Amino acid sequence: MDIQTFISNYKEAFGERVELPIVFWYSETPVVQPEKINGCFFKCLSTVRTGKPVSLDATTISCGGGKFYTGFSEMPERVPNFVSLKEHYKQTPQQVLDFIGELGVSPAEFSYLNFSRMDRVDSWEDKEGLLFLATPDMLSGLTSWAWFDSNEPGAVTTQFGSGCSCIITQTVNENRINGQRTFLGGLNPSVRPHFDPGHLSFTIPVSRFRKMSQTMRDSCLYGTHAWEKVKKRITGEEVQP
Repeated sequence: MDIQTFISNYKEAFGERVELPIVFWYSETPVVQPEKINGCFFKCLSTVRTGKPVSLDATTISCGGGKFYTGFSEMPERVPNFVSLKEHYKQTPQQVLDFIGELGVSPAEFSYLNFSRMDRVDSWEDKEGLLFLATPDMLSGLTSWAWFDSNEPGAVTTQFGSGCSCIITQTVNENRINGQRTFLGGLNPSVRPHFDPGHLSFTIPVSRFRKMSQTMRDSCLYGTHAWEKVKKRITGEEVQP
């Protein structure tokens, strides 16, 4: 499905005013000139949401964890102790090491990581994933769509991790193996200040999106009584009991 067709379908399902998802991918040439981001690189989302793309590289991501989970560096030695003893996200540093070992962060194959709102992207070629910033009502639709053509227990997956590991690493890993899982994230307290209070992240690897986009119009998002009531709440229309 081409991008413009999906945008049309997406707006029909969620309302004309719905915020479009963000597409992310790696490349050897940046989409725009990278600028340094101090702290969590998800600060850039506010820029991308306005329609301006953002490109990042090893020199512009200042957070050691963010640089590691995007594949631009080795794991900083301080990460296990920091995550466990400073942030208290895991009981022991060894648990952090075990998590990272199981996650499997691959070195980036290209020099830049790009983010762009979907309507600013020309094709799906070489793209890694789609990032939706979603309210609970939107998540109801997105997860129902993901479950529609799959009975797999991991069709919608939520795992421990930083914002960058849950959104970028897990999605990229899944896409590289032609995987079919989607990911609910944005739960880590450290990334929450860079999200709207009512938003979580929902990411779809392009490998999964290829199938989901074909079955989308057969799902509950079109013409069902239950979804129409939720959609009216998303769009701000009055909902009849």
